[in-house]
Amino acid sequence: MTTLNQPFDAARPDVLSGDRAGLIDRWIYVITATLFVAAVLTGFLPDSAEKIALVQTGKRAPFPLVLHLHAILMGSYLLLLLAQTVLVATGRAALHRTLGLAAMAIAPAMVLVGFLLIPTMYHQGLAALRTAPAAARPEILGGLGFAENIMLVQGRIGFMFAILVALGLAARKTDPGFHKRMMILSIAPALPAGFDRIEWLPSTMPASPVAPDLYVLMAIAPMFLWDVLRNRRVHRAYWVWLAVAAPFTLAVHLLWDTPLWHATAKRILGA
Repeated sequence: MTTLNQPFDAARPDVLSGDRAGLIDRWIYVITATLFVAAVLTGFLPDSAEKIALVQTGKRAPFPLVLHLHAILMGSYLLLLLAQTVLVATGRAALHRTLGLAAMAIAPAMVLVGFLLIPTMYHQGLAALRTAPAAARPEILGGLGFAENIMLVQGRIGFMFAILVALGLAARKTDPGFHKRMMILSIAPALPAGFDRIEWLPSTMPASPVAPDLYVLMAIAPMFLWDVLRNRRVHRAYWVWLAVAAPFTLAVHLLWDTPLWHATAKRILGA
């Protein structure tokens, strides 16, 4: 077990700088996980309340089961991530390892449900289009077009999460420093869903996903900057994250709202 005057990841013992730095070493990951949870709650709580009210008044179709499963799994994973960082910060490594088994079950379920959610919600919109009065059809068509763009982001989330969490779990015994960073970074690509729903944040949506991507970088910035300051280098976990994120992110921005992508999305979704 590390002491408070050692970094949690003592990869560079020559840069130890006392109890205060050791304390930050332990709690910076808790702070980052807390920021993730706060962003999701800030975005989703008012948005969900508004949509529930629409369902109750008959102005919106009831939520499909897969959406409830998605919310439960995503919420459970974020809370698990927060709990795991707290357990390590407080020295309860044995419980951390035991609870980590839950991530091995939740992570694949999240990927599966996430990919089922995309066509489910899209076809719910198509069903609404078929029965909508003529005056409402342009708004629904616009929503479907936006859903096709969002499919790019959802696909990026699914593929990146699957790759990154697999890398993180594989390193849990051989490289704890890489493991802890990758488990946090793996869920970061899902944060735009929360940021998009925070109405008071400046946004480039729906024209471009630039702003949500920048907010993700801001969310991981405290952990990244402390890592660089503390260890005098960029940990390889960030380079791996960048290598995985770059092609998916480039594809999202190049295809966003293009006729080619809209036609491709319709074919994929069977529209």
